[in-house]
Amino acid sequence: MAAEADFYELLEVDRGADDKTIKSSYRRLAMKFHPDKNPGCADSEATFKSISAAYACLSDPQKRAAYDQYGHAAFQQGGGGAGGFGGGGAEFGDLGDIFETFFGGAFGGGGRGQARRGADLRYDMEITLEDAFHGKQAEITVEVAQTCAPCGGSGATPGTSARRCNLCGGQGKVRAQQGFFMVERSCPTCHGRGEVIASPCCSCRGEGRVDAAQKLEVAIPPGVDNGTRIRLVGKGEAGPQGAPAGDLYIFLHVARHRVFEREGTTLLTRCPISFTVASLGGEIDIPGLDGARHTIEIPAGIQSGKQLRKRGAGMPVLQARGVGDLVIEIQVETPTKLSARQRELLREFQATETGDESPQSKGFFDRIKDAWTDLTE
Repeated sequence: MAAEADFYELLEVDRGADDKTIKSSYRRLAMKFHPDKNPGCADSEATFKSISAAYACLSDPQKRAAYDQYGHAAFQQGGGGAGGFGGGGAEFGDLGDIFETFFGGAFGGGGRGQARRGADLRYDMEITLEDAFHGKQAEITVEVAQTCAPCGGSGATPGTSARRCNLCGGQGKVRAQQGFFMVERSCPTCHGRGEVIASPCCSCRGEGRVDAAQKLEVAIPPGVDNGTRIRLVGKGEAGPQGAPAGDLYIFLHVARHRVFEREGTTLLTRCPISFTVASLGGEIDIPGLDGARHTIEIPAGIQSGKQLRKRGAGMPVLQARGVGDLVIEIQVETPTKLSARQRELLREFQATETGDESPQSKGFFDRIKDAWTDLTE
């Protein structure tokens, strides 16, 4: 079997090189042998992979220390050339796997494993725009795993209790030899708890939790919007065998309103008015979500698309003081059903028009006339 290339030689640095020198050399070589700069060249691709593996090792102080002491044997199963440690145990896929297992297991905190926390849950709730304006107290029912009442969440038959795991001695972890490393893993018998249940509870079968309907009160504050999330701590799924419960997240969806649209704290509505009101001016009353009647003044000569604003008649600001505005967008409606008398009056009005009554129309047709004149001259 061919000898593996020395990592320091691959990166073209001395064994005593500092981190900055190693990083600089790796960048230079990586740019030189990168597959994008050498398309189709298998040798360049292989070299690039080799120097990347070398840098992954030498740039990590712990990996570099192991490599300096044992060479490539530090990352090979058995470790026979690294001080006589025996083989056996599971194999590792690559250089990164063994260090993740070793440093994450052996140095990841000893002692009994932590009980697994219950899962967080999501509940989607639809509310009206009025609910979002005023806020409300809502009651919901959620089917969720709850602490088993007969065993109190322990998972053991009432009157009995869990006993210490014989395999791990109650530590929740077991050790295994991996080459010259001593690796700790969660105990396969008690799954890291340090205890085993000899007589499981009949109601929950040792889980410590059962599925049941749960009724909850939800306080919805004024000013919420689509996607607002309300968190109920500890109201999610109960953890197994007495572990802490997860949280319940309620996502709010505001139903479409028949009058108003919402943009943040602004309420928007489109209001059609007759051409006579648009011409002469007037006022309209708009009922607000606050229950008040808001009078809006219509200035004479208003055009379609013009927006009128009523300050402080919009949505409240969530969890803060202040209220948005109510915006009315005017749409001038052309009459489609006229009586004979109305037609007669409109014709009389038409006969008196000079063009100054509608300056936009007059200006447009004046430009058309000028353009036509330029084309025919």
